[in-house]
Amino acid sequence: MAKKVLFICTGNTCRSSMAEAIAAKIIAENQDKFADFTVTSAGTYALDGVQAASQAVKVAEEQGLSLHDFRSKSINPRLISEADIILTMTRGHKQQLLNIAPEAKDKIFLLKEFAEILEKQLEKEITSLEVRDPFGQSIEVYRACYYEMYEAIEKALDKI
Repeated sequence: MAKKVLFICTGNTCRSSMAEAIAAKIIAENQDKFADFTVTSAGTYALDGVQAASQAVKVAEEQGLSLHDFRSKSINPRLISEADIILTMTRGHKQQLLNIAPEAKDKIFLLKEFAEILEKQLEKEITSLEVRDPFGQSIEVYRACYYEMYEAIEKALDKI
């Protein structure tokens, strides 16, 4: 049975767009394990059809991924109902989804909460279960965000 994973951030041009690309890469590299998985992303305040942030595109390229054809989507009740698991970047995103679809409470989690990354990540103490928004920041902040999400997404997919 297919598993539909939905990643959520604010504008769907930085974190969740990179998360979708990361998950798609992990799934493609592990077809025997994740053959029935599909991934998508959306934003709580996204405008439909916006390109990924240039820094997100560059970081993705550095990792052999492409976000050139990516276009943002705004979250809607249909996307929520179709998803088997929804992974948000912040508590605020999670709460916004619960406001839209309280019946989906059993499938909405913070990404790092679901992945159970509680102790250490990249040999640093974790100070938050939230993934900080890199919007408007330097390319280094986008890279750090990418690596932070990569580890969490690997663990999350294994749990699903």
